[in-house]
Amino acid sequence: MAQILDPLPPEQSENILCCYVNATSKIQVVRISNIANWYFERVVFPGQRLIFEAPPKAQMEIHTGMMASAILSDNIRCDRLAIEQPSAKEFDTDSVGIDPISNKSMVSSINTKVGDTTKPLTISRLVSVD
Repeated sequence: MAQILDPLPPEQSENILCCYVNATSKIQVVRISNIANWYFERVVFPGQRLIFEAPPKAQMEIHTGMMASAILSDNIRCDRLAIEQPSAKEFDTDSVGIDPISNKSMVSSINTKVGDTTKPLTISRLVSVD
């Protein structure tokens, strides 16, 4: 997964996919500042999910927004935010739409009956306005 801005330095070869969810009702600013030659800072709105790549040793600082200020409310190691990346098997298109238990198609066929599908439109008229 590529970073939109500020890609990781090339010496950071082993990255993990991470996910952070802002479960508060306040805006948060998340920042990783312990990786040399890399700037990572994002605004995360309440309920928003942030998915990003980072080295396992990265530390995420979470700053919770208050009126005209922000308080450092947490520090989380990115290896604790790691999520499992999907395997190639999960993207196997040969088995899409097949129920693995009964081997029947999970999608019903589309009704292709040919017939008159156009009907006149009934329009109501406004008789008077009081």
